[in-house]
This record gives sequence, C-alpha cells and structure tokens, in this order.
Amino acid sequence: MSSSQHDPFYSSPFGPFYRRHSPYMVQPEYRIYELNKRLQARTEDSDNLWWDAFTTEFFEDDATLTLSFCLEDGPKRYTIGRTLIPRYFSTVFEGGVTDLYYILKHSKESYHNSSITVDCDQCTMVTQHGKPMFTKVCTEGRLILEFTFDDLMRIKTWHFTIRQYRELVPRSILAMHAPDPQVLEQLSKNITRMGLTNFTLNYLRLCVILEPMQELMSRHKTYNLSPRDCLKTCLFQKWQRMVAPPAEPTRQTTTKRRKRKNSTSSTANTNSTYSKKKPNASLNLSSQVPVPT
Repeated sequence: MSSSQHDPFYSSPFGPFYRRHSPYMVQPEYRIYELNKRLQARTEDSDNLWWDAFTTEFFEDDATLTLSFCLEDGPKRYTIGRTLIPRYFSTVFEGGVTDLYYILKHSKESYHNSSITVDCDQCTMVTQHGKPMFTKVCTEGRLILEFTFDDLMRIKTWHFTIRQYRELVPRSILAMHAPDPQVLEQLSKNITRMGLTNFTLNYLRLCVILEPMQELMSRHKTYNLSPRDCLKTCLFQKWQRMVAPPAEPTRQTTTKRRKRKNSTSSTANTNSTYSKKKPNASLNLSSQVPVPT
C-alpha cells in the first residue's frame, strides 16, 4: 500500500465506498498536526465542498468554535456553530493568507469519560500573507480543545483566546524598498487586527446575525417553506414553549414500613419505661394511707 493511502482524505480509485476512517487512538496533538497538514494541501480551487469535508474530518456535528480577543473598542467574543466553521477557515485565506498552521507548546491533557481536553497556554497561530505584502504574522494566545474520546477523535469545542500578535517583514524587502520612504511607511503599517484579517473580522460580525438564523435556514431546507412562513412557525413554537405550563413533577408514592425491632431490645425498653412510670414497689401502702382503729 502506498503512503498516500494512509491519508484519511485519500481518494480510492474504486470509489468513495471503499474509503473508511482509520482509528485515531493517538495523542490529541497529532490531530492538530493532521489539521495543519490538511490545510497545507489546500489549493486555489478549493471550494465550499472541500471546506465542508475538512470540517467534517476534524469537527463534530455539534461543534462550536470561539474566538476571544480585544480590539480598540473593547473585548470581543464570537462563537459559531458547525455550519459556519467551514466558511470561517475559508475567509482566512480570502484575506490574503497563503499558509496557516498552529503550534502548540507545553500543552496539558485531561481525560474524561467521553472526551479529552487539551489546554495549551502557549499556542501560536502562524499565517503567511502574500498580499498586500509578504508578511508572517504570529498570533499568540491560549487554545483549549475538547476532543471526543472515540475512533474519529474529532473536535467538539475550540476556544482560542488571543493575547498578542507580531507581524514580521523580511529584511530583504525592507532593503529593497529603502530608497522609497512612501513604501517604507506602507510597510510599517499593520495588515491585521490582533492577527486577524478584515475578511475574517467582518465574517465574525456577520455570524452574530447568521447564528440565530440557523433554525430558520434549517426549517426552510427541511420543509421548503417561504422565509416568512419559517419565521411564523419558529415564533409560534417559541410562544408555545413560553406560555405552556410547566410540567408537574411526578410524586413518588411512599409506603410506610414498620421497623422490626429486636425482641430483647424492645422488652428491655418496655421494662425501662415501665419502671420509670411505676411507683416504687418497696414502699408500704400502710405508711401512705392511715388505717382507722
């Protein structure tokens, strides 16, 4: 078997029915290595189907991706679902990026019953930009990943908190444009904001509107309803859930059970109780009541 057939994305000449996922009982960091390798295999002709296949390979069906960072106008936090994740990765390359990969250093792993959590406080997202100028951007932060503990070992939650970023321009380009002060001034300006391109930032802002509309889109695709009818149906169902009385908790019938007591202990308790209430038997009754003479 050739080495290319070990690739999970290898296309068999016999058709897609002969392809199967190989089990991934390996370290979680190796899945990030495979993700980087898959991103490097991207071409200019990669369409939406390619990005959806990429997301299906590395993300669960109910996966979420969260980005947290701070811009000039304050802290930002964006969370997108599985249907919007493919477009997020494609916008990175649409903004002029030619290469994208992640470097994890000193990550910590914790195993649970059905998941594996990877916490990397020194994660670097490296992007190579070809336009508007050749620049290497290193975006540093904390990456927390939750993998499902199964054969596919796909990502369930992705949370990247960006702390800082650096934009590196090669010295050869600076030396080439040294006589032109206008070009040097252009090179001194940042081409990203916290390591993210404007294409990606605009898409994340748009996701704030698109994420709540996923229910409408899914209903339209399933039932082939008009947008207005989808909205009416969703609002009616939400109204029903709001006005519906809460379900009464089921009361468990409790049966009283008589405790069996030991015969010796019960006899001892009875005797002790009786002895407390009974008058002293050693006293003579004649001493208490006078006898007539």
